[in-house]
Amino acid sequence: MKAFVSLFLAAAVVAAPLAHSQQTGANAAAIEAARRWMAASDAGDGGATWDQAAPSFQTAIAKADWAAALSRARQPFGAVKDRKVAKAEATRSLPGAPDGEYVVIEYDTNFEGKAHATETVIPVRGADGVWRVSGYFVR
Repeated sequence: MKAFVSLFLAAAVVAAPLAHSQQTGANAAAIEAARRWMAASDAGDGGATWDQAAPSFQTAIAKADWAAALSRARQPFGAVKDRKVAKAEATRSLPGAPDGEYVVIEYDTNFEGKAHATETVIPVRGADGVWRVSGYFVR
């Protein structure tokens, strides 16, 4: 759980950006992985978000605990009215996480019960080349 919380805090600190040409491709692939993950989140399927998450995410929190935490975090906000990417920054380093290929994505999101929220999603590229979410935070 400690590593998972560290990934939440990592959203505020982005260091060592990749070269611009790498950022563009990495950002697009990471944003698509985040979009699929967020669709499951929006549907209230915490189990599916856990299944789609990075191994580091799955190791940090049990599936049932994550599903309950996500429900508690999202339920007060209600359904998503609209969401757009505010920024996406590639980095190789995040506090409390091993070096790797990450993209910190911030969304400007309007929920039925909370306008002007910021959602942060952090996909990481796995050893198999697949992007998976390694952290999520909404404020």
